[in-house]
Amino acid sequence: MTRRRLLAAVVVAGCIAVPAAHADGDPASDYLLSQSTFLPFDANIPKAQAEQLNAIVADAKQKGFAIRVALIAKRFDLGAVPSLWLKPKTYARFLGQELFFVYKGRLLVVMPNGYGSSRGGQPLTSAQRVLDTLPKPGEGGAALAAAATRAVRKLAAQNGVQVEIPAATSSTKTSHDRLVLVAIVGAIVVLVGVGFGIRRLL
Repeated sequence: MTRRRLLAAVVVAGCIAVPAAHADGDPASDYLLSQSTFLPFDANIPKAQAEQLNAIVADAKQKGFAIRVALIAKRFDLGAVPSLWLKPKTYARFLGQELFFVYKGRLLVVMPNGYGSSRGGQPLTSAQRVLDTLPKPGEGGAALAAAATRAVRKLAAQNGVQVEIPAATSSTKTSHDRLVLVAIVGAIVVLVGVGFGIRRLL
């Protein structure tokens, strides 16, 4: 292979790697390894509601009720497992198994048609009974975030932990600034790698 072909191959690989870093096989399982909530980047969740959800999850954890929450607004949010769309109970078990070696605690999955709960990859029956009494979350990021916030409060109360939904701020900006930053940083890292590869070929 000529030097020109090698150079072209490096550039193409770099272009492919940037979107691949975002298009994960199962995005929620990556984010929930180190964070308490997964909020899809393109769900257009109002910043105030995202902050409410994050705040109530953090408050519950501080009071002894730890839980991680995944909002799934579209089939696309499931990555390589789109067959689990609108199957929140099944996906909750799947997600629990994906996280098992790092996190074995409670999980809450919220989809437009309902909720799923698991712990260590197994159904959390007592929590599911509570969730099954709640109204369906509905379509859209705002509805999902609000439903998740109410669900966390209900589940915490079931375990004797009282948490209040914090007042919403007046901000109307969408959430996930941190997710945008992660995507940008990932793209920069890949491009820097491509740059080093090109320099070595020249």
